[in-house]
Amino acid sequence: MRQARDLLPVQGMKIRVINPNTTAAMTAAIGRSATTSADPGAVIEAVQPTFGAPAIEGHHDDVWAAAGVAEQVLAGEAAGVDGYVIACFGDPGLHAARELARGPVIGIAEAGFHAASMLATGFSVVTTLERTCVIARHLVIQYGFERHCRGIHATQLEVLELEQPGSHAFARIAACARDALAQDRSGAIVLGCAGMAGLCARLQAELGVPVIDGVTVAVKLVESLVKLGLGTSKRGDYALPLPKQYSGLAAPFSPLRG
Repeated sequence: MRQARDLLPVQGMKIRVINPNTTAAMTAAIGRSATTSADPGAVIEAVQPTFGAPAIEGHHDDVWAAAGVAEQVLAGEAAGVDGYVIACFGDPGLHAARELARGPVIGIAEAGFHAASMLATGFSVVTTLERTCVIARHLVIQYGFERHCRGIHATQLEVLELEQPGSHAFARIAACARDALAQDRSGAIVLGCAGMAGLCARLQAELGVPVIDGVTVAVKLVESLVKLGLGTSKRGDYALPLPKQYSGLAAPFSPLRG
């Protein structure tokens, strides 16, 4: 690896932003948000798996989303991608993606928690359905943010409702966030769905506190790590997967390289 002082040029840097669901309109919206935050010299590739669920709203969806992330990282490695963002708040397949990738891989929940902890002593998460709150809570514990996250709140919006004008998504998210700030006595809001990325600026203006969208933060983190010449360690548990032939549906994912 290069020394931190030997900064790599951003021009032509390829960052693959993976929407783990199969809804093309959401992939496009996530791509627009990512492009807005990226350096002008970076190339943002917003992609989605060729299979899976139209929205990730539970543990079963999450399993297929993780496989879809692996599919897109494998393809990205073959295409010379420099770094990856997993644009789903469950960070599905994060550790598997890091095994496969030589460049950095950042999940948007991971990015959002880190950013919020630097901007406020406590933050609240505002997400979609109540059933997904436990997934977010597991990530809070896994990443070590129990002392910073003061609450996880559901808007009861389905993921695909975020794209529907009649759902009143902005008003419902803003109301939920206001309640969260008051109830938790927190100083920042982390948006708990990649589909909320486009609402971030409006929500921040409405609420008067930092509102963190993990997609844009993750893009900047990946961009910075690549620029510093830093990639995922290939020693220990993030070493490339041991070569073996998978069977059945998993055959295309066989890690046949050493």
